[in-house]
Amino acid sequence: MGRDIKTIRRELKRNSVRVAVGKEWEIIYEPLHAQQVSQDRKQNAWLAKQPLKNKKVYSYVIEHLRMGWSPEQIAGRLKYVDHPDDSSWHICHETIYRFIYKEKTDLTKQGVQKQRVLDKRKGTSKETVTVTDHTRPLWEYLRRKQVKRRKRLGRKVHRVRIPDRVSIHDRPALIAERKQFGHWEGDSVVGKSHTSGLHTEYERLSSLTRFEKMEGISVETFLKATESIFGKLPQYARRSTTLDNGSEHVGHTELRNKYRMKTYFADPYSAWQRGGNENANLWIRYYCQYQVEMSSFLQSRNVLFL
Repeated sequence: MGRDIKTIRRELKRNSVRVAVGKEWEIIYEPLHAQQVSQDRKQNAWLAKQPLKNKKVYSYVIEHLRMGWSPEQIAGRLKYVDHPDDSSWHICHETIYRFIYKEKTDLTKQGVQKQRVLDKRKGTSKETVTVTDHTRPLWEYLRRKQVKRRKRLGRKVHRVRIPDRVSIHDRPALIAERKQFGHWEGDSVVGKSHTSGLHTEYERLSSLTRFEKMEGISVETFLKATESIFGKLPQYARRSTTLDNGSEHVGHTELRNKYRMKTYFADPYSAWQRGGNENANLWIRYYCQYQVEMSSFLQSRNVLFL
């Protein structure tokens, strides 16, 4: 077999089974049983590990996830604020995301007891058990509340034909440098069932954010929202806007004709090119969702709003 004699002796010792032969007992080595025992041992070793580096980091992460913190905030707080000189507290935000979205293989106490009943070979020794909040999946504590994590570059690119579209790569460098007021980034926050939403505009220099409700996602509602946002602003405060490639932005030429604004478009599925606007949308979603949940909670307890 080309293996050391100690390796074979160790395999026989660890994965042999005691079977009854007549009235006697014999220790034999059966390959299928040995493979199953090896796999079980590997799984038990994995379950014995701490889910997030160590117990103190695990407790800290779970507590702050329930408080509404994002994995990026948790990882940054541990590394740069709370424990900058203690690497045992440091953890990457990607590790937290993988823990949240991994397949749930952690055993509850009830699950361990059930396994011992079904498999008499398991002893009564203490096993490491990780008990997470099974009444509420961890992904529900995230701001976007995605059930499944999206794979990077996993979607097929589809392009909307936008007339007179000017790419973000043709935008003047002055806008990218954030040295002049009046250059905006725009996007639509789509509501439930795509029946309503918000149009948001983020000013790149001052971080001023304005948004208007849209009764449906269409060119007409987009133009109505932009009229409320830009209509009363002076010309120096509405120089340009950079939009995404949504179908409602087909009517962007109206902004050029009516408000003399220049319009640019980011590359498809490149939200980072409009990072300020995307971050503003994230906080709008987060706090709007919080207000809805709090309102429903108070109404369910007959609390009146004054």
